Amino acid sequence: MKAIWNDKVLAESEETVMVEGNHYFPPNSVNKEYFKGSDTQTTCPWKGEASYYSLEVNGEVNEDAAWYYPEPKDAASKIKDHIAFWRGVEVVK
Repeated sequence: MKAIWNDKVLAESEETVMVEGNHYFPPNSVNKEYFKGSDTQTTCPWKGEASYYSLEVNGEVNEDAAWYYPEPKDAASKIKDHIAFWRGVEVVK
């Protein structure tokens, strides 16, 4: 699987974890040069507290377009630190 935005590959892995229709990419599959920290956090009742990254590619910023669970609840332990995408990021084979 590949996550692509603004013609750049943000992440690529054959070992994503599918949860609720989203591919979660392992941390070592991510091109960190495109990721900027964000203060945004949300809470999922069964996964726990999510943290976000904004993406910066070719001078354009996509705010909070990637999220991850640094300390997920037990039910979601398999996606610890894995990164998922939305807001126009294409996830393709």
